[in-house]
Amino acid sequence: MPTPRVLIGSPVRQAADILNPFLTSLERLDAKRHSADFLFIDDNESPEASLELAAFQSRTMGRRSVLIWPSQEPSVPYRCNEVTHEWNETLVWRVAAMKDRIITHAKTHDYDYLFLIDSDVLVSPDTIDRLLTAEKDIICNIFWTSWQPGTIEMPQVWLQDVYSLVQKGRSESLSDEEANRRLHAFLQQLREPGIYEVGGLGACTLISRQAIRAGVRFAEIRNVSFWGEDRHFCIRAAALGFPLFVDTRRPAYHIYRPSNLQGVDAYLHATSQHYAEGGEHGPN
Repeated sequence: MPTPRVLIGSPVRQAADILNPFLTSLERLDAKRHSADFLFIDDNESPEASLELAAFQSRTMGRRSVLIWPSQEPSVPYRCNEVTHEWNETLVWRVAAMKDRIITHAKTHDYDYLFLIDSDVLVSPDTIDRLLTAEKDIICNIFWTSWQPGTIEMPQVWLQDVYSLVQKGRSESLSDEEANRRLHAFLQQLREPGIYEVGGLGACTLISRQAIRAGVRFAEIRNVSFWGEDRHFCIRAAALGFPLFVDTRRPAYHIYRPSNLQGVDAYLHATSQHYAEGGEHGPN
C-alpha cells in the first residue's frame, strides 16, 4: 500500500517557553508508516515565538516541508494565566477560520490525513502512526487537564452537548446517584488503554481525506448556540455520518498553564524511553 501522506497543522499563538517543547515534541514524531509535512499559521504576539517557528523550519529543511503562514485577520488580545484561558466569540471564530484554512490546504494538496494539534499539547513519538493503525476517519489522542486549579484532571473528549460526560437519553431522567455512577464509569473507561467512541473531541485530532472531502470543518453552524469551534466541528462531522473516536493508549501532555511546564521534561523523557523500549502504553 502507498505510504499515507499526513499534514500536521497548527494555528500558533503561544508563549515561546511553551512553544519550544511543543516543537520538540513534533520533531520527535516517528514516521514509520507515513510521511509528514507541517503547516503553521503564525498568529503570535511574541517575536520570540515567531523565531521559534522559523528555527523549527530551518532545522527540518530538506527532510520535511514546513510552511509558515501569517494569520489573515487583525489581531485580537488573548490572555492565559494560572487560572484559565480567556476566550471570547471573536477569538473562537478566528481560530476556527485558521483551522479551516489548514483543512483547505490538506484538501487542495490531496493529503491522506490531517493531524490538527494545539500548540500547547505534547505527544509521544508514535502518536500519528498509532492513530493511523486505528483506521478511523476522525480520532483524537487523549490528554487530561485540570481546567481549574486544584480540580481533578478531566479529558478533552465528551459524550454529548457542550461537555457532558454522562450518557443520557433525551427523555431519560437520572438520579444524582445514577448520573454520578455513569460519570465515574466513563472516566474510568478513558483511563483504560483502548479506542472508544465519543460524542466530542478536539485539540489533537487525526482527520481522514474522506472526512475532509465530505465537508468537515470548524465554521460556525448558525442555528447552534454551543460554545467553541470544536463543538461545531463535531456536530457537523456527526451529521455527515462520521463517528468520533478517542485513543487512550498513550496520553498526550497538555501545558494548559505555565506551572504545567514543570512536567514537560518528565513527559518527554518517559515517552521517549517507553517508545524506544517498544512498550504498548505510555504514562497515564
